[in-house]
Amino acid sequence: MVVSENCFHCGQEIEKERILFDERLFCCNGCKSVYEILNTNNLTNFYELNKRAGIRPSDENSTQYDFLDTPEIFEKVTDFSEGNTSLVTFKIPVIHCSSCIWLLESLHTINKKIKYSQVNFTRKTLQISFNHNDLKLSELANFLTNLGYKPVISLETADKNVEHLDKSLLVKFAIAAFAFGNGMFLAFPEYIGGEDYWMDHYKGLFRALMCFLAIPVVVYSASDYYKSAWYGLKNKIVNIDVPIVLGIIVLFGRSLYEVATDYGPGYFDTLCGLLFFMLLGKIFQKRTYSALSYDRDYKSFYPIAVTKVDFEGKQNNILLSEIKIGDRILVRNQEIIPVDAILINGEGNIDNSFITGESESISKHPGDKIFAGGKQIGSSLELEVIKNVDQSYLTQLWNKEAFKKHETGLDTLTNTISKYFTFIILGIALAAGIYWSTVDLQKMFQVISAILIIACPCALALSAPFTFGHIMRILGRNKFYIKDTLTIEKIAKLDTIVFDKTGTITHRKKSNIKFEGSEIKEFDLLNIKTLLKNSNHPLSKSLYEFIEVKDDYFPVENFQEISGKGYEASVRGNIYKIGSARYNNQESKNLETAVYISKNGEFSGKFIFKNEYRENLKNLFKKLTHYKVFILSGDNSSEENQLKELIPNYKGMAFNQNPEDKLNYIKNLQDQKMKVAMLGDGLNDAGALKQSNVGIAIADDSNSFTPSSDVIMNGEKVVSLDKYLNVCKGSITIVKMTFIISFLYNIVGLSYAVTGHMHPLFAALIMPASSITVVSFTTLSTWILGRKYFK
Repeated sequence: MVVSENCFHCGQEIEKERILFDERLFCCNGCKSVYEILNTNNLTNFYELNKRAGIRPSDENSTQYDFLDTPEIFEKVTDFSEGNTSLVTFKIPVIHCSSCIWLLESLHTINKKIKYSQVNFTRKTLQISFNHNDLKLSELANFLTNLGYKPVISLETADKNVEHLDKSLLVKFAIAAFAFGNGMFLAFPEYIGGEDYWMDHYKGLFRALMCFLAIPVVVYSASDYYKSAWYGLKNKIVNIDVPIVLGIIVLFGRSLYEVATDYGPGYFDTLCGLLFFMLLGKIFQKRTYSALSYDRDYKSFYPIAVTKVDFEGKQNNILLSEIKIGDRILVRNQEIIPVDAILINGEGNIDNSFITGESESISKHPGDKIFAGGKQIGSSLELEVIKNVDQSYLTQLWNKEAFKKHETGLDTLTNTISKYFTFIILGIALAAGIYWSTVDLQKMFQVISAILIIACPCALALSAPFTFGHIMRILGRNKFYIKDTLTIEKIAKLDTIVFDKTGTITHRKKSNIKFEGSEIKEFDLLNIKTLLKNSNHPLSKSLYEFIEVKDDYFPVENFQEISGKGYEASVRGNIYKIGSARYNNQESKNLETAVYISKNGEFSGKFIFKNEYRENLKNLFKKLTHYKVFILSGDNSSEENQLKELIPNYKGMAFNQNPEDKLNYIKNLQDQKMKVAMLGDGLNDAGALKQSNVGIAIADDSNSFTPSSDVIMNGEKVVSLDKYLNVCKGSITIVKMTFIISFLYNIVGLSYAVTGHMHPLFAALIMPASSITVVSFTTLSTWILGRKYFK
């Protein structure tokens, strides 16, 4: 007897070559070479994650990808290319397990010319950031091929347009719906019973037809559940699809047995109905998340509005979705460029760290192309739009791993519950089987079938996606845009809320402003207004609106900003400094909020602000009694007494806070085991928003933009914060209640099944009934919850 030998790397049976290296067997030099590469770079954990998980490398020639280095093809295939960095997304169909993902996301440790790589497992794509001066695109493709992960490059994969809708799920649903409807029709005569000869004579034909209808449903429509369960088991995880698959197999097997032995009609119609409802839930979930993805991309995580400049120089804030090719837009200091554009006026100093992960600035001159996603550092730019929003590279940024907080959530909780749930059910089925085998062998099979059928956790699988789909839609419609479903759970666990003052609890534009100092000439006012246009700070925006002189565009040179202090630049041959008292070498005599201005080193005067707080703030803080409330501000403490009167239940206030101080303040609260939400205007608060458990960026009508935030909230809705917090808490309660409903169905059903009092037919009817109950309950309860807090 010949014992077959398998390759240590790819696991395939050794047929031709037999290569012994490092006391391990390999089937070819390619597998041996990959092993050597992984071993040299200390990446042998690849084999520990999954045994025999490797992919056998291709033995094709190394010149097959030379066409990628042609400039026209390079530009079409890559997502982004600027400075020394390019990003490319390859389609790699052979990605199949956790070790593949682990290896492909560790490419930077093997090849130092690769900066980072990220896998999208569901789409089988790999995004790579690399230095295109040191590593050609063809060399990168060959490098992946030699590892066994050959990229598929075609006109279809190179097309960067919006992806077409995947219709396979709809086809599976349609097949299940057709089989369910016709199966119920064919099963109807047996349900009503009777002594009709014709019915009795043709019942075998009806049963056979039901069986044929059910086969494509079980084989094709349920295929996603089999794949998910298999991947889970392969990775030693018992996910929620494992017990679902068990239920499907048992129900179908029992039905085949009954029809084959003429014991009964089987449960083909019920099985088709079960998969019909489960696929309906899946379609709902997919459509919900697709719509929410669109909402997040185009309504929240992009600028709320963009400043459009007409040919007369007038500025108007318009919605991002209204931007058209050929429009001219204004981008200020520290703002994100929302669309691919050509620079018309200004000195571009673009930071592409949101795209490449590296904070390296690229100089741009009029006529140069600027990619969406870059951030302008310096004076304002006038740009001409060359691509619509949905075609820009920025649309892909929000799935990047760098912008995600790695926390477990309800999905993990659901899978944890299902894991124990599966083991408990299998234990119950085994115990019942042993007992009934000693009493009635025929009954034993019926009992085990009933247990496994009724225990299928379909309702458990449907509860979270249906609930969160409804909740995220409700919140989005009320201008509270949540990044992902995990954020809902994090909001529900909050016990501390930190508010930034300026631009968050105060109006951005509504301020009482007065000027103190020597009279400023119109020539200087025009220059100052030009310089104010370059800043995104709330006080600068208010002052820009306050100064009533004609708004002309003048070139701004040598723009420099010190975060939290101020900025300076040269306009028409004069150097102006705008910012704090200390920045202008002045002393702040009184506790006041003021913007100081100097010209050519001489102090000109100051604009004093009295902030106007948002209406009904006092009522909001009265409702936040279950939370510890803190106030942070970059301003001085001139309004401390007013804030204390406004927020009687505050736990702490801190003034003169720079961005780093705010971040450390949040971290200090977290060190005290507090779950912190930070509300900021997304400018100097980006670090604090990122550090907090839940970062909520406040946006009025300006193009403030912060990829660090978990939530984007419309400024006018701040005074209703308690409603959004309560809705998130209520949604968690709804999910828990749906779990209880699912468990009650199982407990009641199992008590009958174990004692032998439940026929598998009734078990199969109860199973979809529990799913329908859960879907109906979560739909109704989320609607009631939304109506309770929002009109």
